[in-house]
Amino acid sequence: MGARDDPRRVHFQSPEYLVDRLDAIAEVFDKDRTDLLVEAIREYIEDTADSETFQELVATKYYDDQLEFETVKQLVGAETAQRLRLLKADLEDEPLDLVAPDDIDIYDGDATAVEPTANDER
Repeated sequence: MGARDDPRRVHFQSPEYLVDRLDAIAEVFDKDRTDLLVEAIREYIEDTADSETFQELVATKYYDDQLEFETVKQLVGAETAQRLRLLKADLEDEPLDLVAPDDIDIYDGDATAVEPTANDER
């Protein structure tokens, strides 16, 4: 058991009927209440972390600087967090000032010119 796996005492209150049902389930499975709680929490966290909605929320909060990278890593895993870090760096970069090629009509004649407003300039 590593340092991060060391048990930590957690105290919380729950409606009595939930505790009674949990105790009954524990008795049926011949398990300890704590083991069932830890298992339920682990499953909830895994299901939540795998949820596309949750990952989008984490990404949005990270891009808006509401979450630190280390927190993101805990929430969605190291690989996804690193991908979000790279995307955030790309989003923060200045856009490339590319000129459209003269020899190809990439818009097939349907291009519309838009003049930048004062709000568009940084």
